[in-house]
Amino acid sequence: MASKSKKTNGRVYLVGAGPGEPGLMTLRGRDLIAQADCLVYDALVAPAMLAWTKPDCEKIYVGKRAGNHALPQEEMNALLADCAGKYTCTVRLKGGDPYVFGRGGEEAEYLHAAGIPFEVVPGITSAIAGPAYAGIPVTHRSCCSQFTVFTGHEGAGKQPCALDIKGIAAAQGTKVMLMGMSRLRATMEALMAAGQAGEVPAAAVQWAATGRQKKVIATVASLADAAEAAGVGAPAVVVIGEVVNLAEKLDWRARLPLAGRRIVVTRTREQAGELSAALSALGADVMELPTIRIADPTDRRDFAEAVVDSPHYDWLIFSSPNGVQRFFRAFFAVYEDIRELGGARIAAVGPATAAELKKYGLMVDVMPQKAVAEELVAEFDRKADDFGGVANVTMLWVHSEQGRDVIYKELMKRQAIVDECIAYNTVPETEDPTGAGARLAQEGADVITFTSSSTVRNFMALNIPLPKDCRIASIGPVTTATLREFGLAPHVEAREYTIPGLVQAVQSLFA
Repeated sequence: MASKSKKTNGRVYLVGAGPGEPGLMTLRGRDLIAQADCLVYDALVAPAMLAWTKPDCEKIYVGKRAGNHALPQEEMNALLADCAGKYTCTVRLKGGDPYVFGRGGEEAEYLHAAGIPFEVVPGITSAIAGPAYAGIPVTHRSCCSQFTVFTGHEGAGKQPCALDIKGIAAAQGTKVMLMGMSRLRATMEALMAAGQAGEVPAAAVQWAATGRQKKVIATVASLADAAEAAGVGAPAVVVIGEVVNLAEKLDWRARLPLAGRRIVVTRTREQAGELSAALSALGADVMELPTIRIADPTDRRDFAEAVVDSPHYDWLIFSSPNGVQRFFRAFFAVYEDIRELGGARIAAVGPATAAELKKYGLMVDVMPQKAVAEELVAEFDRKADDFGGVANVTMLWVHSEQGRDVIYKELMKRQAIVDECIAYNTVPETEDPTGAGARLAQEGADVITFTSSSTVRNFMALNIPLPKDCRIASIGPVTTATLREFGLAPHVEAREYTIPGLVQAVQSLFA
């Protein structure tokens, strides 16, 4: 893995982020993001990709979007050179493909002239992926065997015009325009004046390959009016050609169960991925608004000492996947072999925590099907005959600083000897690099999901008014009880207190 360096020996990677869906990122691109010491990213980069970085990666937002460039290209080039002098691995993450109207060629030329080593990692261009996600193949044997891609950024409304309008109008097959919504009407009129038939089918696909995707289908002559009426604007891909007629049959994304639904995920940035991916796969427009983040416990010395002493306990009890991760990160800083844990039995609060333990080769002896503390205690009672009960048995309970004390109190009542290992702290998330809070306040949402009491409390602390008609989904009874403390009644509660259970609950709202 790359590390920070004071020497000017860094390499810059120009990486294509693809059209919007994180799953369309190349494996090479994702690996580099995970290694990056510095990530320089655009506005059209999926927020989920930021969670792939390591904790100490510096993230620099350069916010390029049509008509609103946060950083001029000359300053961008200088920034990349500066980053190369500070970091071993700098990733310049660009929407789509770096060399398809992404000015990646200019950045590569600059780096070459400056003697800075670089590598280009292609991305899936929205010129192909955008139409595909709207049910429009850019080629089809029955009607089209070629396609032309051009940029509307240099379109007909600009003087002098850098486009070969006559050549584009005369071209056979499909025509795809990127970055042209601000000049859509002028470009369509110029193409028709140059010979393009106005009755040819045309479509505009906004926010292609994301949950925000929206499309309008018309003709070359009527597309500008149709786009205005439907509220379809930038960023969008425009497609001209007979292949547009296939959209009604081939638009697979519009048939997904959560298509067009905007759903807010309030989990930590690092943990949001599982829930976000599951909702996105069902077509949802996922808005990640982390309200908490995982931090070190207040007393790190006590935590370290508890981990060192852990091999001496009869039982280890884990309340959450976060506790498992933090515990074993510290454990392997001291011990080299998992067998040094000794013969302790393992208990976990729910399947998700058990799944995290399995990553370390550990199976659980006690686990309730419902992930709540009361159920774990009840499970100990039900299985008491299997291991002789808990009286006079030493137990180390690994949990968060804000964890409820149900496990401690109830097991102590049963004469167990319980010590606490506070592995982490949940604190309010203060960063919002993607502007999700402002977007929620402005655009609203269909559902807000809550996965813990802390996500509820910290969301309420943001003082963002709940959008009109927005529904609330809770992962389980403990989270629901916290919602009720704030006068909120969830519209649905997961039957299984897990992320898959919460996803099913959200789906049930729109069945």
